Amino acid sequence: MNLEDKKVVVVGTGISGIAATELLIKKGINTTLFDGNKDLDLEKLYEKAPQIKNVPIILGEFEDTKAFDVVVLSPGVPTDLPFVNEMRDNGVAIWGEIELAYYFSKGELAAITGTNGKTTTTSLTGQILKNYYKDVKVVGNIGIPYTSVAADTTDETVTVAEISSFQLETVHEFAPKVTAILNITPDHLNRHHTMENYIKAKESITINQKETDTTVLNYEDEVLREFAKELKTNVVFFSSKRVLENGYYLENGTIYVAKDKVADKVINVDELNLLGDHNYENVMAACAVSRAMGVPMDKIVEVLKLFTAVEHRIEYVTEKRGVKFYNDSKGTNPDAAIKGIKAMNRPTLLIGGGYDKESEYDEWIESFDGKVKKLVLIGQTKEKIAECAKKHNFNDVVLCETFEEAINYCYDHAVLGDAVLLSPACASWGMFPNYEERGRIFKDIVNNLQE
Repeated sequence: MNLEDKKVVVVGTGISGIAATELLIKKGINTTLFDGNKDLDLEKLYEKAPQIKNVPIILGEFEDTKAFDVVVLSPGVPTDLPFVNEMRDNGVAIWGEIELAYYFSKGELAAITGTNGKTTTTSLTGQILKNYYKDVKVVGNIGIPYTSVAADTTDETVTVAEISSFQLETVHEFAPKVTAILNITPDHLNRHHTMENYIKAKESITINQKETDTTVLNYEDEVLREFAKELKTNVVFFSSKRVLENGYYLENGTIYVAKDKVADKVINVDELNLLGDHNYENVMAACAVSRAMGVPMDKIVEVLKLFTAVEHRIEYVTEKRGVKFYNDSKGTNPDAAIKGIKAMNRPTLLIGGGYDKESEYDEWIESFDGKVKKLVLIGQTKEKIAECAKKHNFNDVVLCETFEEAINYCYDHAVLGDAVLLSPACASWGMFPNYEERGRIFKDIVNNLQE
């Protein structure tokens, strides 16, 4: 599709919607902005984004669904809203932010998705690429909209993007040179409705790849192992549990890369600043993506030895009275939170709970395995999780009304040698605007605790 002669409407005035609108303005496209909040403060919006001041804005109800050729949905906007369905029925092209960014971007692209680990893997891959290439962009669900940099890319640019399942619902031509799917476990079922829809969204990251492109997959994920059989791309597996004849694997604390049963050492995990098998999987995925993007292994290893955990992902905060505090606010689903628990090496007081994404918590509770001393719950899901814990005979559960109350309770009941871990297994919405803010507030409260 040629956008240059089309009328485009962008839905959403958050960071993604504004970035998409600014890109369209920059490219001279006929653009309108829509937000369902009829009481939106336009003055505040223009303060935040003065470039969009002359863009027509529709607020409240979207009435004329035939007035545009293309609608660009922000990631947080469900694709099955009534006005979106009506637009689809009227022949309007339904795009998302990454499709728009891809349309205007140049250079080579690597795209990473998965239920868990994608921020760490994307950050690490970005650092590796920056250690070798001059012009590297690290974008996407990691916090920098792809559309905010697309206009600045050239044929020499190398981009690595963290891509969510929400963003993948609206791909058409999006075709990265290298893709990675790290894992698929239940998440966002309130949005996707079924696990099948969620899996399909994740797998669609590969839909437009060619035979000369590369797909990196987790061999230990049964869904992905089967999916590999359908792919025409060059598939590179990684595994944290078994030796592979081809691909990356972890054995006795060392990461290897094998080709036709001949293995070369990449790095020993003792040389890394990351904890846990899930992080070693992230390292292997980053290695595989970076090699497929042309980075020599010695340049990759240089970065592996220096890279530290991303903020809010099993992030060490401080130690007070012999109690260590860890911020795993990015543990927004049970599978991610299980990885947080597995990384702990001392008795742990765990803070959980938050917004209900219709997740089940049985496996999370079962993963406590004698390591969790107390489960301190907050938010919309606290009663639901408490019932689940009781069902699994875990009875050291405390319900708190506020975040600060939960942190103070843990500090008051922790003893020398314990850990306090924020790893909620739930989204932050309802109490916080996002998991980043939840993590920052956790760190602020913890750092101000009196010793």
